[in-house]
Amino acid sequence: MHWPDPADLPLVDGYPDLLVCLDGTPVKSAQLWRDKRRPELIALIQRYEYGSPPTIKASPTARTIHENRSALGGKAWLRELAVTIGPGAPPIHLLVLLPTKKLEKREPAPLFLGASFTGNQTLTDDPAVRLPTCWQYGDYPGETEHRATEATRGTQTKTWNPDLILDAGYGLAVFQATEADRDTSTQRDGLQPWLRAQEPHTPERWGTIALWAWTISRLIDVLVQDPAIDARRIVSVGHSRLGKTVYLAAALDERIAMSIPLQAGCGGTAPARCTTGETIERINTVFPHWFNSHYKAFNDRPRALPFDQHALAALIAPRPVLFANASEDQWANPDGQFTILQAADPVYRLLGVQGLAHHAQPPLNTLSPGRLGYWQRPGRHEMNAQDWQTFIAYAKRHLGS
Repeated sequence: MHWPDPADLPLVDGYPDLLVCLDGTPVKSAQLWRDKRRPELIALIQRYEYGSPPTIKASPTARTIHENRSALGGKAWLRELAVTIGPGAPPIHLLVLLPTKKLEKREPAPLFLGASFTGNQTLTDDPAVRLPTCWQYGDYPGETEHRATEATRGTQTKTWNPDLILDAGYGLAVFQATEADRDTSTQRDGLQPWLRAQEPHTPERWGTIALWAWTISRLIDVLVQDPAIDARRIVSVGHSRLGKTVYLAAALDERIAMSIPLQAGCGGTAPARCTTGETIERINTVFPHWFNSHYKAFNDRPRALPFDQHALAALIAPRPVLFANASEDQWANPDGQFTILQAADPVYRLLGVQGLAHHAQPPLNTLSPGRLGYWQRPGRHEMNAQDWQTFIAYAKRHLGS
């Protein structure tokens, strides 16, 4: 591919035009979008920001290590799976909660698939759910010296709110992202060493966020084989850096029916060309392992990027994506995030669907429910029950119960 000179790129409202190919061809049909422009954008975001995902032919297998058919007071069938992505790879542990009321009717359940900062045991008080041995952040309740202890059990139920999800007829599957790769700049573990051994000559390594996103897709490989899960209605959900992760995963994996990145900010749902909140230079300095080496070249010149984060929303089109924010979290630039949706809207219209339902940013506590969804609540940087009530309403609007 010919890599563009940013000075030659046409802009619309300050962002690179999504509907003009790198050779100047205007995109006026869904077929041209699909055949030419969409692959260009994938190549751009992988080269200049996230790195290319692993190219190995993965063959994930799943083994049930724990099962409880009357979990959460009988609301859920709980299973914990050890998912092995390939021979010799360390397993990723996936907790799956499916609503009993769906199972009793033999109806496949739609599913929220979440990337979590904490282990599966933090979502339930079931003592048989595995206590993780991977690196922990160390600042969550019950974590000591970056290790999980028994005191962590059930501590994140108010973050994930499984009761709300199950009552709505949806399932929930969650894995701990740091089991795939620890979130530090000094050491790689989890899947990273195994993958690098499979691909020793990869010239540009994928960043940690790209690896987390790739792991989501490998878990989907397993989930879509389960007849109790509606493979057409899988929703990726994540908060903060894991919001960046699920946003990227949905851009690259069209099996994800909807994505909900919460407070995903710089390198996710906020513009790189920003004047508010976190900047490329700041994020690359504090978290250099999240993105590839080429992204660092734009630390002091973000406007030279040949794309912006609206490209990922466009790659998700025509599927729904909900940008969710909180008013006190200006570091994530919630106002700038709405301009990203505005910039992606022409692609949705080209594909014959509604993008934005409201072309002006809605007030607090008002969901803009189009396929380019937007919502902002009062409060701080966290995921809580109010968020989940909105996520569920948005999912039901577009995917049904």
